[in-house]
Amino acid sequence: MRFINPKTDYAFKKIFGSEQSQDILISFLNAVLYEGNSTIRELEILNPHLGPRIRGFKDTYLDIKATIIDSHGQTETVIIEMQVLNVEGFQKRILYNAAKTYSNQLAIGDGYTDLQPVIALTIVDFEMFPELDQLISRFVLKERTYLTDYSSIYDIELVFIELPKFQKELPDLETLMDKWLYFLKAARKLESVPPSMEAVPEIQKAFAIANQANLNAQELDELEHQEIFIQDQRNSIRKALSQGIEQGIEQGIEQGKLAAQRAIAQQLLGVLDDEAISRTTGLDLEAIAQLRIDNSLNS
Repeated sequence: MRFINPKTDYAFKKIFGSEQSQDILISFLNAVLYEGNSTIRELEILNPHLGPRIRGFKDTYLDIKATIIDSHGQTETVIIEMQVLNVEGFQKRILYNAAKTYSNQLAIGDGYTDLQPVIALTIVDFEMFPELDQLISRFVLKERTYLTDYSSIYDIELVFIELPKFQKELPDLETLMDKWLYFLKAARKLESVPPSMEAVPEIQKAFAIANQANLNAQELDELEHQEIFIQDQRNSIRKALSQGIEQGIEQGIEQGKLAAQRAIAQQLLGVLDDEAISRTTGLDLEAIAQLRIDNSLNS
C-alpha cells in the first residue's frame, strides 16, 4: 500500500475534515488537546469559510472548522490548520482568524455572554518557537506581570504543534497523541498500517482514507500538484536564504574595507594633501573632503 502525505492541504482536509471524518477528528482532538481523554462528547464539522460581517473586511479560509461539546456540556469552536511553510505574516494570520471566528459568533441583538471559547489549533511542519523545547505550545490571555488569567474561561486559545520536535519512532509510540503525530509525519513513507496503530479504529480509518488506491485520478493529480508547489516554495526559501547570507558576507567585507580606508585617511589628513591620500587609501576625493569637514566640525 502507498499512502498520501497527510500534511498537504488537500489530504489533511480529506482525512480530518470530510463528512465521514467526525470520529477521526474527535480522536485526534482528544489526543492533542485533552491528553487522550474522551473529553469531546459531540462534534460537528462546519464550513471553514470565514466571511466578513462588515463590508471591506477580509475573507479568510481555514482547513477545518468544527464545534465541539465536551463532557461538561461546554460548547467550543475549534479551527484547525496544517501549515508546511513558514511564510511572512503567518503568525498574525493565525491570531486574525481566531479573533474573527470569535467575533463572528454574534448576530445582531446577541449579547456578549453568548460568546463561546475558540481554540485555534495549528500544526506546523517547521520549528516555530526554537527557544521552547516543548512539542505543544498553548497561548492564552494573561496579565503581563503576574500572569493572572484574563477570565476563568480561555476565550481565545492558540495551540501550536511543531512536528519537527516530534522525534519518536514506531517502537517508541505510547500515547494516542504519539500515534496521531507519527501518522502525520510518517504515513507517506509506510507500506502498511503498523499493528500498534491499527488497534486504534480511528487511525485505521484515517489510513484507509489516505490509501492511494482509494483515490481517483483527479484527486491524485491534485495531490501531486500540491507536493510540487510545496517543494518549489521550500527551494525558493532556501535559495533566498543562501543569497541573503552571501550578500551579507560581501556587504560585511565591503563595510570593513571602507572603515579601514577611512581610518588610514584620518591619520594622513595632517600629513598629505587630498590627492596623495586618495592614491594611498583608494578613497575618492569627495570622501576625503568630507572627512576634513567632519574633523573641523568636531574640533
